[in-house]
Amino acid sequence: MKLSSPMDVWKFLPGTNCRECGEKTCLAFASLLLDRKRDLSECPPLSEPKYEAKAKKLAELLAPEVREVQIGVGENAMRIGGEDVLHRHELTFFNRTALVYDVWDTMPEEELRARVRAITEWKKFYVGEFLRLDGIAIRSVSSNAEQYKACVRCVSEETDLPLVLCSFEPEVVEEGLKEVPDRNPLLYAANERNWSEMLRIARHYKVPVTLHSTNLDMLTRMALTFAREGINDIVLDPGTYPAGKGLADTFERFIKLRRAGIEEGNRGVAYPLLAVPMTAWMVHDDALYASYWEAMIACIFIIKYADIMIMHSIEPHALITERTLAANIYTDPRRPVSVEPGLREIGNPGPESPLFVTTNFALTYYTVESDLSSNKIDSYLMVVDTEGIGVESAVAGGQFTADTIKETLEAHEVEKKVKHKTMILPGLAARLSGETEDITGWTVLVGPRDSGRIPGWMDKNWPPKTSS
Repeated sequence: MKLSSPMDVWKFLPGTNCRECGEKTCLAFASLLLDRKRDLSECPPLSEPKYEAKAKKLAELLAPEVREVQIGVGENAMRIGGEDVLHRHELTFFNRTALVYDVWDTMPEEELRARVRAITEWKKFYVGEFLRLDGIAIRSVSSNAEQYKACVRCVSEETDLPLVLCSFEPEVVEEGLKEVPDRNPLLYAANERNWSEMLRIARHYKVPVTLHSTNLDMLTRMALTFAREGINDIVLDPGTYPAGKGLADTFERFIKLRRAGIEEGNRGVAYPLLAVPMTAWMVHDDALYASYWEAMIACIFIIKYADIMIMHSIEPHALITERTLAANIYTDPRRPVSVEPGLREIGNPGPESPLFVTTNFALTYYTVESDLSSNKIDSYLMVVDTEGIGVESAVAGGQFTADTIKETLEAHEVEKKVKHKTMILPGLAARLSGETEDITGWTVLVGPRDSGRIPGWMDKNWPPKTSS
C-alpha cells in the first residue's frame, strides 16, 4: 500500500483533533507527515496502547522506499537517500545529492589545510540562499595507516563538514576512523576482497559504510550480508566509468538499482547510491578538460540517481554548475520558491523615493532586488503575495491583481512611508494599471518589462510630473 494523500495517512491517526501536536486537526498533521515536515513522535496519543497497531503500521507505510542514511553529526550532518519516487513530478525528491570533494594524504600540510578551508568556506548566493558544499572525502594515496591518520586529524581540525574516509585497506580506514569516531563518517569502501574486515569496523564503530562492486549480483549479496549482521546504514557504489561504453554501463547500473528499490520493492538494494565523477581525471590529462568532463558526469548522476558524489575539481566553473543543478533538481515542484510578502527598503529610501511593485516568486524578487541595489537606486520594493508565481503567470492566473496590490498596500501601511502615492508596476503587469489606480487611489506608472532596464527608465520617468 502506498500512502499518496493526507487522507490515506489520516486513517491511521487517532482522529480526535486533540491539537496536542500543535495542529488544528489530525488531517492537517497527516498532510505534514506526508511531506516529512512532522514526525510520528509528535502525536502523543499514538503512544497509547490502543493505537499501538496503527502507529506501527503507519511508521512502516511512511518509511521511504530508499533507506535514509545520515553522515556526519550536528547542523552540518547530511541525509542521503530517503526517496520514494523515480521522477520528481510524481511527488518530490527530499534529500539533495550530497557533493563531497577530495583531499589526499600525500598533500603537504599547508596545502591540505588550505584546500579543506576552501571547500568548507565556499558559498554562492542563489535565489535567496547561499549554496554550500556538503563534505570532504579523505583519500589514502600513501596506503600508510599512520600517514592517513595524521591527514584525517588535520582535516578534522579545519572543518565540521561530514567526512568520507576513502581506502580499500581496512587497517588504513580504521586508523583514520580512530581520529574521528564521534563524527559518524562514511567508510569507503567494502568490496569483494575486504568486506569481512570492513563489516567488522562498521559494526564496531557504528558508522555508515559504502559497498562497492560493478557486479550487481555481488553488490546485492554484500548488502544482504551486511544487513543480516545488523548494519543498515549502507551506501551502494556500483562503479563510475567516465567515458564511452563504460559511462553507458554506469548509467544503466544506477537506473537498475533505483528501479529495483522503488518500483520493484527490492529492499536488498534500496539504499542510497554513490557516484565518483572524479574518475574523469583518470582518463584525461588536460586539467581543464578533465574538470569539465567531471562536471558533466556529475550533472548526469545528480539527475539519475546519485545520492552522494565524490569529486575533485573545486574550480568555480565546476562548483557553480554542479551545486546549482542540485539545488534546482531538489526544489519541490509542487511549491514555487517564494519570499515573504511585504515592504522592503533598498538602500536608504525616503518619503519621496520610488515604490516598485513585484511578486513573491523568489527568482523574480531577487532579480529585481539585485537590479535596484546594484544600481544604487534608493527605493521601496513592495512584494505582493502571488503564491510564489512570477509576474506574467500571476497576472494571467489571478494571483497578481489590483485587489492583491491594495491588500498589500494596506497590510504593510505603505502610505506611512511613501508620501507621493505613486507606484511602479512591472511592465508585464501593465494591464492592471487602470484598475489599480481606481481601487487604490494611487498613481500607477508602468515600468520596463525587464528590471535590468530600470536605470534607463528612471532617467526618463522619475520623479514623475505629478510628484509634489
